[in-house]
Amino acid sequence: MPAARQTRHERTAAEIVDAAWKLAAARGLAGFTLRDMAADVGMRAPSLYSYFGSKASIYDAMFIEGNRALMDRQQEWAASDSPTLHEAAAGFVEFCTENPTRYQLLFQRVIPGWHPSATAYASAVEVYDSMRARLAQLGVREAKHLDLWTALLTGLTDQQISNDPGGNRWSQLVDDAVDMFIAHTQGATS
Repeated sequence: MPAARQTRHERTAAEIVDAAWKLAAARGLAGFTLRDMAADVGMRAPSLYSYFGSKASIYDAMFIEGNRALMDRQQEWAASDSPTLHEAAAGFVEFCTENPTRYQLLFQRVIPGWHPSATAYASAVEVYDSMRARLAQLGVREAKHLDLWTALLTGLTDQQISNDPGGNRWSQLVDDAVDMFIAHTQGATS
């Protein structure tokens, strides 16, 4: 494919994914059709298949994009002079609560019948491995402590998104939760 045509193809594919994010935010992740997406980008539904083989592949593209955004955010946290567990936790909860639709796609299974493809899931594994390496530098190394960490943070995020959207009732508890986590794991440092 010539470079100019490839660029147009990639740009249109990105527009389709952007339209999917907007529709998902307005109607829920499972609440829109390919026809809705096509209308948002000015094409007919069958034309979408030139860019994505199925609605599931659009979800996969969204999943990869969401994980790339999370990876970028993790790298920002890690770049601070002396990153702490408190900063990592607050940054994660902030990332998740700033876009509840993205959070649902990445961390919940709200789309009936859809599971990320192996390629899409590899992006989540990369994010997890990066988080695991960063937490190991901060003293968190046991698998059960990593599981506790993710459960703790997604639990606070779920509560915040579900019960106080736009507020801070649960997100303000992040430091307390991290303090409890550190006391429990005893090997972690703040």
